[in-house]
Amino acid sequence: MPQLPVAKLALEDGTIFSGLAFGASVARAGEVVFNTSLSGYQEILTDPSYRGQIVTMTCPQIGNYGIADSSDEESLHPQVEGFIIKELSTLVSNYRAVESLHDYLLRHNVPGIAGIDTRALVRKLRTQGALKGVICTDPAQISDDAALVAKANAWSGLVGVDLVRQVTPDKVYHWAQDKGGWAQRSDHHGTADHHVVAIDCGAKRNILRNLAQSGCRVTVVPATTSAEEILAHKPDGVFVSNGPGDPEPIAYAQATLKKLIGKKPIFGICLGHQLLGLALGAGTYKLKFGHRGGNQPVQNIGTGKVEITSQNHGFAVDVGSLRQHGGEPTHMNLNDQTLEGFRMTSEPVFAVQYHPEASPGPHDATYLFDCFVKMIQTGKSPTAEEMNTAQTHRNAVVITG
Repeated sequence: MPQLPVAKLALEDGTIFSGLAFGASVARAGEVVFNTSLSGYQEILTDPSYRGQIVTMTCPQIGNYGIADSSDEESLHPQVEGFIIKELSTLVSNYRAVESLHDYLLRHNVPGIAGIDTRALVRKLRTQGALKGVICTDPAQISDDAALVAKANAWSGLVGVDLVRQVTPDKVYHWAQDKGGWAQRSDHHGTADHHVVAIDCGAKRNILRNLAQSGCRVTVVPATTSAEEILAHKPDGVFVSNGPGDPEPIAYAQATLKKLIGKKPIFGICLGHQLLGLALGAGTYKLKFGHRGGNQPVQNIGTGKVEITSQNHGFAVDVGSLRQHGGEPTHMNLNDQTLEGFRMTSEPVFAVQYHPEASPGPHDATYLFDCFVKMIQTGKSPTAEEMNTAQTHRNAVVITG
């Protein structure tokens, strides 16, 4: 790798971090956030939920296993506005690697900055909250700190902005790929017995793989698809995906879900969880610095059992308003007591804020795809106890083979 030029990260409060540039030579604005995962940077870079954000990795060395082929990507290309790391590994050592992290970001025109004190940056974000920032690797703009700070402040931010339209597909498509060689012994390998329509608000590919692995024939539709168009596909169930940014401006998806509740079993993940909450009449709010990483503790309220989860979100559903509109909380975050899951007792609807498909992260919550299939079969949303039973069954399958 050639000698790296100077790069800068300018924050809206006037703070400037100087480091080394890698990837593309550009200046990009976004919300500066952090992810605590120890690995999985290729999946993180390509997760559509990161649209509009500059991601900081807390793990100190990144890039040592390079970039694998597209099977490790969660979408067609990187979605982040920029990438911040402590140390860029100059050695790529992995039999699956096809290129370096530097070359990958360069090819996709994404800027990266290395060599800054990421621990100091993360402490600032935890104290002040997620901040607007500009990552600059362009030599023509690098010397004007005041202009970079002004550009950070001029950026619109995420609140009230519809980012889903930037990542949702423009037409209907069908998904049949399961988890393949990544499947665990506890994963299903049956025929596609159930037809699921997945509303793609920025869906990760591994969610679709898990649906297919669970015995679902998956039709993926844009987030703007109406309830009538979805019902015309004659699905057995409906899935609402993850996606970027603020859920409140996504009024079209909320309207669709309002019409679908009571007509088909519905399962939501991450942004899908928030959109279902809004469709019920609950409120949402922005978290101070969000939850992003592969080691987030979540407790099943009904059983007290804790699972370690993968998460990526900056907004949450208000518990009080959810209860007022017929939602029953099922899971809670142990770090800050925010809502991580709910169900409807009167209709076959449930959702989780975290990511059971992981990628990256632990597989503790994969059982939730089993719960979705069970809900399609029974027409009843799973209780906290039934979710625990599904997880216990998966663990038993893994142990006994």
